[in-house]
Amino acid sequence: MKSNKTYNQIADFIYETGIHAKTPRSGLWFLGSGNQSVAEHLFHTAMIAYALAYLEPKADKNKVVLMALVHDIGEGRVSDHNYVHQRYGRLAEEKAVEDIAKEVPFGGEIKKLFKEERARTTLEAKIVKDADQLEWIATLRIEEAKGNTKAHGWIKVSFKRLKTSAGKKIGKILTNKHPDAWWFNVKDKWFVDRKQKDRKWGKKK
Repeated sequence: MKSNKTYNQIADFIYETGIHAKTPRSGLWFLGSGNQSVAEHLFHTAMIAYALAYLEPKADKNKVVLMALVHDIGEGRVSDHNYVHQRYGRLAEEKAVEDIAKEVPFGGEIKKLFKEERARTTLEAKIVKDADQLEWIATLRIEEAKGNTKAHGWIKVSFKRLKTSAGKKIGKILTNKHPDAWWFNVKDKWFVDRKQKDRKWGKKK
């Protein structure tokens, strides 16, 4: 049986991590268009990291996903730091993570994963960092497709930060693929006339 203190710490952790949904990503302020919360970024980065881990069989995918989920966990306390802010406030996030680690029973794991991601020496850390950059590239590509002319230059810079072979290949595809390509296909006959057929019986609906 865990102590009441442990349960209370976890309850506080649940409320604290909920604030990420209300914490904006500040890089988009400089871009001039788009909006995204830290929670959206963390979730999408974890999804991308999971996919990259599939392409890197030697990677521990469970570790990769958890690392991706906590790599910006301190931003709920210090907000997101864009590249201008990082010149002055980078250490604040590290202190925030240390404080979070002291307040939850699994804090040691969070702190260890956070430091490993920042060191970027292990395969898992490199995958997560690439996932972080790919998430940003995808976000920028969406803004570029909407007409933001600055986004293309930012994408080129972000692409240069990719380290893994898989990350570079995916990054190249992302920069050349329209964000709507996964669902919008004007060449598809069904998409044009909306006359889909029942797959089992071949009857038109």
